[in-house]
Amino acid sequence: MKKVTLALVVTLSVVAQSAVLAGGLGSQNGMVVRMGAAMVDPHGDGLTIGANKIDVDDNTQLGLSASFPLKGNWAIGVLAATPFKHDITLNGNKVGTTKHLPPTVTLQYRFNNAGKIVPYVGVGANYTKFFDEQTEGALAGSRLNLDTSTGAAGELGVDWKLNKRWGLNAAAWYADIETDAFVNGNKLGTVKIDPWVYMLGASYHF
Repeated sequence: MKKVTLALVVTLSVVAQSAVLAGGLGSQNGMVVRMGAAMVDPHGDGLTIGANKIDVDDNTQLGLSASFPLKGNWAIGVLAATPFKHDITLNGNKVGTTKHLPPTVTLQYRFNNAGKIVPYVGVGANYTKFFDEQTEGALAGSRLNLDTSTGAAGELGVDWKLNKRWGLNAAAWYADIETDAFVNGNKLGTVKIDPWVYMLGASYHF
């Protein structure tokens, strides 16, 4: 599954780059770039080991997204952000932190492209890289590692054009994120994060 979703990320990224270089593939609409506040809100089951449960808290950072037009109402969507930093909890008590980058690529269908309000939906893949894991509390002094994750992703969003160039955007993504957790080289299990990502911000239409 990881190889399939990683291949999908690479393929969609290549298509997106090609669309930019070509200035779109025959679409009457240009590229849209967006910037705003993005919150990662985990909704997975975490990891339960006996009576102990490990969870990951939410975090908000600067989010960046773009839509690269293909033909008709189709586009390639890309989500990026500054690194998210999450608290890791054990039975509700903080035992560490981790940072991650969650690039997500989707194939979008944009409704009402010529209108003032443009809703869109998308499906694709997410690649999440965890790094800079730190421990404290019950895990202080231990070495924590979290594996990278690849999985399916979906999105819903709407662009509201204020004028020819500027507008507002609201969007939400769901990502299948699961990571194997290791302490001192020993695998604890798989942490199911499965977050919703919410973003509100401004958009610029080329």
